[in-house]
Amino acid sequence: MTKVIRFDWAMKTILRDKSNFDILEGFIGALLEDDEIKILELLESESNQDEEFDKFNRVDLLVEDSQHRKIIIEIQNSFQVDYLQRILYGSSKVIVENQKLGDSFQEISKVISISILYFNLGPSKDYLYHGEMVFKEMNTLQEVKFRQKVLARDEKTGEIKQKLEEKDIFPEYYFIIVNRYPNVLKRKIDEWVYMFKNNEVGDNFTSKNIDKAKQRLVELNMTSEQKERYKKYLSNVADINSSIQSAEEKGFFKGLAKGIEEGIEKGLAKGIEEGIEKGKLEEKLAIARNLKKLNFSVEAICATTGLSESEIENLI
Repeated sequence: MTKVIRFDWAMKTILRDKSNFDILEGFIGALLEDDEIKILELLESESNQDEEFDKFNRVDLLVEDSQHRKIIIEIQNSFQVDYLQRILYGSSKVIVENQKLGDSFQEISKVISISILYFNLGPSKDYLYHGEMVFKEMNTLQEVKFRQKVLARDEKTGEIKQKLEEKDIFPEYYFIIVNRYPNVLKRKIDEWVYMFKNNEVGDNFTSKNIDKAKQRLVELNMTSEQKERYKKYLSNVADINSSIQSAEEKGFFKGLAKGIEEGIEKGLAKGIEEGIEKGKLEEKLAIARNLKKLNFSVEAICATTGLSESEIENLI
């Protein structure tokens, strides 16, 4: 086994260099089971990475697959309240930001959102999830795929004709819940998830380009400055995990108890219902207080908790 740096840190730094795109191509290809994935360009860069522990960790890429479809892939690693709403907003934002004013809607690119999560999401036990839009006939429950007319040049005659083509444009979502991975290798993507969880690459791993990750993501290759920034990042990760866990435990149960007490007069069931809502609010407020102590920006706290700027500014 070869020890490597955390993949979320690599995405924020080393993997933004075009010379290292082949590592991301290997990971994405293993997940989508397509060895012809090609990253065309980086669409978005992040700023103030040293001053603020970026909670989005987004790497937006324009990708071409084996079918020559242009796919925008958003890789995320985030600790966040209302996470599902966040990724829905994120994929919609990517579509809008990359649709130029005046462009035909025919040019809209498909979005695949890949979330690498270092926290549990939902009650199920698996570590890999895939979601996509499915249309069904309401009376028969049969799945259907819609087609539309497009202009295409005939390869033999060169004549431009109309043809019907299935349009696969709705976003797809992949979740990789790192901490749930059981360290069992069954498919190519498992080698990458093993690396995400254990910060190690096995000598017998064969997934495309994972050998390049093994070569380039070792800590020994980092400069002194990069090592210091990496240590600071690890410290921030530990601080934020501790703060959020503590805030969730104290804030939620404090609000739940308060809400039940206030709601007893209205009936126990109503009190519990209101208590849960108050618990969620107290949880968000507690997380916001901890993030404020860690000098996060108001904008970052808003995005993380869903609170308004005025609510955050008024926190004591």
